[in-house]
Order: sequence, then C-alpha cells, then structure tokens
Amino acid sequence: MATQTRRTTDADERDERDERDERDERDERDERDERDEARYLRRRPAPALRPLVAWYSGYREAGVPPATHRGLPSPYLTMIVTLDDPLVVAEHPDPRTPPGSYDTLVGGLHTTPALITHDGRQSGVQLALTPLGARALLGLPAGELSGLDVDGAEVLGRLAGELRERLLEAQGWDERFAVLDGVLSRHARPTRAHPAEVARAWQRTLTAGGQVTVSDLACEAGWSTRHLNGRFREEIGLSPKEAARVVRFDRVRRLLQGAAASGRRLTLADAAAECGFYDQAHLAREFGGLAGCSPSRWLAEEGGHGGELFRNVQAGAGDGSPDSTA
Repeated sequence: MATQTRRTTDADERDERDERDERDERDERDERDERDEARYLRRRPAPALRPLVAWYSGYREAGVPPATHRGLPSPYLTMIVTLDDPLVVAEHPDPRTPPGSYDTLVGGLHTTPALITHDGRQSGVQLALTPLGARALLGLPAGELSGLDVDGAEVLGRLAGELRERLLEAQGWDERFAVLDGVLSRHARPTRAHPAEVARAWQRTLTAGGQVTVSDLACEAGWSTRHLNGRFREEIGLSPKEAARVVRFDRVRRLLQGAAASGRRLTLADAAAECGFYDQAHLAREFGGLAGCSPSRWLAEEGGHGGELFRNVQAGAGDGSPDSTA
C-alpha cells in the first residue's frame, strides 16, 4: 500500500512539473509574442508592387506616455490603416482641414508637417506610396492629393474598410504584410498615363538627393520650365523646386536620425554640407519651414529622451542661430 501511494505521489509530482513547465513555456511564448508585436517593423512589398509602394511600416505601442508626433514632408504619399485605435490628426498640412480621427487615411505630398496625437496607445500599418504609383493604386494622380489628408474611404471606397478588416483578422505582422501584398496586387491597375518626361525628372530629383535645378530638369525633358512645372505638379503633387526641397530635407533628417540612433558623432554643419545645403543656417531655416521646429527639438521629440538623443548630433560652435543650438 505504501509503495502504491509513493508511486501515485511520484506520478502526481511529475504531472505537476509537466504542467508547470508547460505553463512557463506558454507564458514565455506569450511574452515573446507580445514583445514582437510591440516593436516597429518595416518590410518591402512583393516585387511586383515595389514601383508603387516603397515599404510597409507596422507599429504597435501601448502603455507609453501620451505624445504628439510630427508627420514630416517626404517623397512618398502616405496611407495608414489603423488596428486597435483611430489615428488622431490634431493639425493637417492644409490648415483649412479641421482636426479629425481616422480608421484609414490617405495623404499626398506636402511641405508643412501634420501633428498626430495619441493617448499612450497606437497601432497600425503605414504604407509609403510612390507618387507615380498613385494612379495605379488610388485611381488618381498624386497632384489631386497635394497637401491633403483624407479619409481612406474617400479615395479607396469599400476597399479601405475591407483592408482594415483583413488586417485585424491577421495573426502577427508577417500575415498582415502578406494581406497587404495580396489585396494591393489584386487592386492595382498599372497605367502609363504619366508622361515619361515627368517620370525621368522625378527619378533624377531622387537620385540627386534634391540637388538639381529646375532649368536642368526642363532642359533634359526638352520642355520649358513653365510646362515642366505644370505637368510635374499634376503627377507628383509638388512643383520641381518644392520636390527638390522635400527630397533634400528627407535625406538630411534621416541622416540626423540615423546618427542619433547609432551613436555616431555628427555636427549640423557636416550634415548640411553632406546633403547639399549652403550652410548650417540654411539647414536650420529649411528644417523650421518644413518640420515646424529646429533639428534638435525634432530629435528630442522623436526619441522621447529629451536631450539624450541629441547628444550625438551637435550644433557647430559660434553659430548664433536659435535653430542651430541643442
């Protein structure tokens, strides 16, 4: 009898250990999944979509301090599909547009920032759409969205709601990105409606990092500057001069952000020279105009660590510009 009781006790202990191990493994897996879901991910779309979409960015945050994010000018149109909470836009690039909240949003190229707020939670997927892909994906030229943010349903119709539902049903980022590939591939309608001269001028602006003159672009296209301005704005959403400003700005702000994140020492004067600004003061003026703040303030806001993120990006000595100091 004692032997049988001991065997039963040993078996019970083994069962308890197995249950405990299984529970610990499950908890560890759940923690890993939660950690994976919380991180920011960027993924390139399927090869066939890359002329239309530069990348997908998935994001999910919860339990963080409420914050305001600057949606900065860039060479890409923006499409955002939210997951758990709506996107709250406190200020649009076009001041005539009132604040609003969106389950899906499509925005054109712009030269002033949007201000986006959250209360400590935000999640969704952002798509960077190429201006020359707007006709194929959105059914209209990028010029019709210039400076605007609109509800996704106004542009995409029922597809906006369908896309969000599919993303909410998906399990994890890999499946969400696969949903985007599938839905957008079926929806895209390739077109050659944009002039080849505009496509070449836009590509030249990108490859030159914005360091190209309108007269050079017009000469290469065989057009007058006036004709180039009109056709370029229609297809891209900005004039060639505005586009060059935005491309150059986008390059320098990514350079500054990369240096700050990696710990590489970089002065604003060096960043200005590398990206084609006349000098540090020129960089400061452009940053103020396009971002609505100085480089140091933007880095501090984006990093969420006050001056800590700015430590590796330093203003040059002897420059009295308010926008050039940390």
